[in-house]
Amino acid sequence: MSNIEILYQHADFWVVVKPAGESFHSEDGVGFAQRLQNTFPEQTFYPVHRLDKMTSGIMLFATHKQAAAQFGAMFAEHQFEKRYLAVSASKPKKKQGTIAGAMQPSRRGQWKLTSQGDNFAVTQLFSVAFERKRYFFLRPLTGKTHQIRVALKSLGAPILGDTRYSGGEADRGYLHAYSLAFTWQAQAYAFQAWPEQGEAFSAAAKAICQTHFFEPSLSWPKFTIPKKNTSPL
Repeated sequence: MSNIEILYQHADFWVVVKPAGESFHSEDGVGFAQRLQNTFPEQTFYPVHRLDKMTSGIMLFATHKQAAAQFGAMFAEHQFEKRYLAVSASKPKKKQGTIAGAMQPSRRGQWKLTSQGDNFAVTQLFSVAFERKRYFFLRPLTGKTHQIRVALKSLGAPILGDTRYSGGEADRGYLHAYSLAFTWQAQAYAFQAWPEQGEAFSAAAKAICQTHFFEPSLSWPKFTIPKKNTSPL
């Protein structure tokens, strides 16, 4: 496994990039969290969120218990802004907007969106077509298990390489945590990281995403999350 990319080091937290295809916990060998600890044994890390094995991208680790508790409260109160990139080989039922519903367990470890239930998930998106694929820029307002993967599957556009949700085989699962923004001790922080792995995340694709997603001021739809749904991002 390659060296760990460090985006930022602070006395209270580190911002790092997890590769695609690596478990966060030690499910099949040393997971990403343990590998980070092994790489920097002089530092103690407290994970405050996680990413699926197939998902690459930005992660935040607290460096002491007090920061971990405060970050946990901030996640629960939706005080983090996260953006994801995803790629599908299928045309979605709608190209932008909000996908909301209750997440319910399905078969073979999958989840599905339903109209009834308390496990409420909200995902917002914009998309653009490029080289016979559909590129998505996503804003999750909640943080449920497999939330983005299920949202795109519900649109008929499962994530390329996400075999669990019928996305087909590919050189990787094409979901990436692109950006993370928050305020800490009255200072604003914002981090971005373009995915380094994956043929579909080419330089040409990056240029398209910069033009359609990153440079314009996107107007995200307004949506109020019911108060009983207070899961962290």
